[in-house]
Parts: sequence; C-alpha cells; structure tokens
Amino acid sequence: MATSSPPDLTPLRIADQERQGDRTGRRAVVAAAAGVLVLAAAAAAFLLLGRSPSVEVATAREGSGAGQEGLLNASGYVTPLRKATIASKVTGRVIGVFFDEGVHVHQGQVLATLDDSDARLALDSAKTAKEATEATIADYRVQLANAELQYRRMGELVTGGSQSQEALDNARTAVASLKARIAATEAQVVAAEARVREAQKNVDNCVIRAPFDGIVVSKDAQVGEMVSPISAGGGFTRTGIATVVDMDSLEIEVDVNEAYIARVSPGQPVRAVLDAYPDWEIPTRVRTVIPSADRQKATVKVRIAFLERDPRVLPDMGVKVTFLAEEPRGDKAAKGVLVPQDAVRDEGRKVVFLVKDGRVERRAVKLGGTRGADAVVLAGLSSGDVVVVKGPAVLRDGQSVAVQR
Repeated sequence: MATSSPPDLTPLRIADQERQGDRTGRRAVVAAAAGVLVLAAAAAAFLLLGRSPSVEVATAREGSGAGQEGLLNASGYVTPLRKATIASKVTGRVIGVFFDEGVHVHQGQVLATLDDSDARLALDSAKTAKEATEATIADYRVQLANAELQYRRMGELVTGGSQSQEALDNARTAVASLKARIAATEAQVVAAEARVREAQKNVDNCVIRAPFDGIVVSKDAQVGEMVSPISAGGGFTRTGIATVVDMDSLEIEVDVNEAYIARVSPGQPVRAVLDAYPDWEIPTRVRTVIPSADRQKATVKVRIAFLERDPRVLPDMGVKVTFLAEEPRGDKAAKGVLVPQDAVRDEGRKVVFLVKDGRVERRAVKLGGTRGADAVVLAGLSSGDVVVVKGPAVLRDGQSVAVQR
C-alpha cells in the first residue's frame, strides 16, 4: 500500500516583512485615535474653563426700620372684632334671599324675607278687635249722654215732688255705671293697640336686615328652608341666615407663652407676615394684652391692630408676627437694606457676592434678622447693589459671570 504525502502549507505562510508592516499599521491607527481623544478633552476643558457661569441676581433695597430688634416670635390668626351670624327672631319659611357670599352690605339692608302670611292674619285680627272695642266706646258714650239727660230730668221731678228719691238715685247709678264701662273699654282699646303693635312686630320680624356694614362670608339658608332662632325639627331647621364680618374690625390674635409675656406691651410695634403672602410685611401694633391666662396652655392672648387696611387681609388667615423693640431715634437708627435670604452664604461668616461689570465681588455682611423671605443687612451693602441669588455653589472673588435676565 502506498503512503500519502503531507499537504504543502508553504503558500499560506506570511513573510516576516509583511507581518512587521501590519503591526506598524495598527500602532499608527491606535496612536491617531488617542491623539484625537486628547485634543477633544483639551478642547472641552478649554471651553469649560473659558465659559462664565450663569447666575440669577437681585437688587438690594431699603428697608425702613429694618434694624429694629425682634424680641419675640409668635403665630396666630386674623380675627374680626365684629362678626355676626344673622338669624330670624321668629320661626318661618324663607321666601326670598337677596344677597350672596362676598357681597358688601350696609346696615339695615334687607337680606332675606320669611313667609309672613300668618303674621299678617294675626295683625289684621288685632286691628279688627281694636276697631270693635273703639266702636263699643262710641255706643257707651251715646248711652251716657242719654243717662245724664234722664238724671237731670229726674232731679227736677224730685224737686217738684213728682218722683221719689229712689228714682233719682237709680238715674245717678246708671250714669256712673256707663262712665265706668267707658273707662274699662278705653283700657281694652289700649290693650288692643298693644296687640296690634305686637302683631306688626311679628310681621316686621319676617324681614331680615343687616345689623352693620360688612361683607357676607357665609350664606346659610336658601329659599324654601325653615329658619328658627332655636334649633328644632331634628336638624332640618336652620338657625342662621348669613354670617357678616366687619372688615374694618379685623385684628390679629396670637397666644404668647406666659413666660415671655413681659416682652409685650400695648402700643408695641409688630412685624406681621401672612402665610398667604410671605413677601409682604404688614405694619401693626399691639392693641391690648388680655388680662387673663389660659392655665391649660400657659399662654396669654394678645390682640394686634392693623395700621393700614388692605383687601388682601381676610378673616381666619394664618399669620406670623415678631414683636419688635422700639425703633432707635435720631441718625443712629439702623435702617439696613433687604436682600433675598438665598443671597446670603455662610463661609465661616456671612457673605454675599456682588455683581459689578460682569464679575463677582465677595463681600462680608452683618445681618439683622429676617423680614419675610428677605434678610436684613445692617452693614456691608447699600441700596441698589446687585447680588447673586442663584448660581454655582462655589464662586471666586473676581470671577466673571453671565447674568440671567
């Protein structure tokens, strides 16, 4: 048997020169790619370092009395001194409602009417009874005139001896009796007039009027419902028609811990900020300190008066107040300026960054508390200075910035 010869692989062998050239090509490609990455990173770094960070700014403004020291903080609610739930004095069915919530009403203005048909019937009956009694008096007066005439004639007959003394006495008695009946009937007329006035009052009570000027904050009854001055009918009878608030009587009521009530006195200036308008400070003063403590809460109630009226202030709004020390007098009174609290940074001490000619300047400041969402700066800033409110967490003194508009 003949043996087969091994296959010839010589044509598949790569020459050493070709192998070395291929390695050199791959190295060149890798080197080129690395160079491109280095150039891209360098370009990105150049762009990042050369671009100015974007910032938001605000302008410092004057704050009159900003330097007043806050002695005590408290929270409470806006409450009216004059607030009335208007109800009917009689029980009846509502047949007319002439107001809506939010409407300003005047004293004596008609708000609603009740069904007065029964009351008018009672009034007509009282008037008829009075007229009948007055007619009875007229009849008695006619009878009295005749009785007096008979009495005079009987006296003449007795004098002439034609009649007895008994007949004269009977005539005298008839006159006296009629006078007594007239007096009693006149008293009945007075009582009838009183009943007429009572019935008229019941008719008038079917008209519900506003007791004072104010704004309707609650509409409590509708046409067709029954109303009564007392709760009745298993909860199906209304006890009120409307709730009216005198907006000129709004005040702030707060509870102050009795341990700090010595810091509060009537007439003391107060800084008030409504929860609904945190950037709006309202000038107020302490009106009175209620001379009674709540033993359960260990607090004393304080009422604070608004110095200016504003339609934005509504009953039952939440409010935060700061009781202030008396404002210093003369040129030494520290007024300060106001900036947003976000503009103040803590770098071991309080600082802000001013923006001047497109660059920031680090400035140390002295604070005097807060006023709503603003910080009071007593030293280090002037009114009109532009400060950074939002921007990078780290800023360098003299760094250029781009201001967002």
